[in-house]
Amino acid sequence: MNVSAQIGPALIALAAGGLLLSSCKPVTDNDRPETALEFPLPDRPVSEIGGNSFSTETARDAAGEAETVMDLAEIKPGMTVADIGAGEGYYTVRLAERVGAEGRVLAQDIDEQALVRLGTRVEKDRLDNVSIKPGAGDDPRLPQDSFDRIFLVHMYHEVQEPYAFLYRLWPALREGGQVIVVDVDRPTDQHGIDPLLLSCEFKQVGFELVTFKDAPELAGYYAQFKAAATRPEPKDIKPCRGPENGSADKKFKAAK
Repeated sequence: MNVSAQIGPALIALAAGGLLLSSCKPVTDNDRPETALEFPLPDRPVSEIGGNSFSTETARDAAGEAETVMDLAEIKPGMTVADIGAGEGYYTVRLAERVGAEGRVLAQDIDEQALVRLGTRVEKDRLDNVSIKPGAGDDPRLPQDSFDRIFLVHMYHEVQEPYAFLYRLWPALREGGQVIVVDVDRPTDQHGIDPLLLSCEFKQVGFELVTFKDAPELAGYYAQFKAAATRPEPKDIKPCRGPENGSADKKFKAAK
């Protein structure tokens, strides 16, 4: 599927936003979107949604963050990539430069105002290979069979419906496509996620871990996943259980 045709120009008219990812309190079925009810809730807290300011971009570049991540992900000219939780575009603009005029970048977020600001930035910088699309808390709303890489940078711990979200992300990968996660090894209600818990949740929805790297220059770690041969039915997905976040015991497992 042609991504640019599917998602249109950068400054699109943003529809009503999706589920806000903003609570660590217990979630009941009454709080959930109907589109997520067939999936299990995570057996862990969820971080409040973080800020989208790009005021620290100079510092991040000084640490070599984006270059390191793009090198690890083997981003090349002509690729089609998605930046999920794009905010105001730190990765979006750098990915656009790396994939070049023949490549495509889709920037997605549930924060409408951040996307408006990102759209202004994209137009100002004349990034003709970037398109913008609002997502939902349980669905990244990506076209199928479209992406060589999908980036989830410092945002997965904020996804309140991770099993529904990952299930609907799975079909968006092209053959050989991979999902890139950058996060921090700390409790999920403190803007991070234990890498073993991350791997368990991805595995339950039909992904396989390809690469893991502790990366001080990223102030966290880098993980790379591919789609497994099959994807389970929603009713067969079991939430991952483990010790309380922050415990020394890290033997996470799927609930039986």
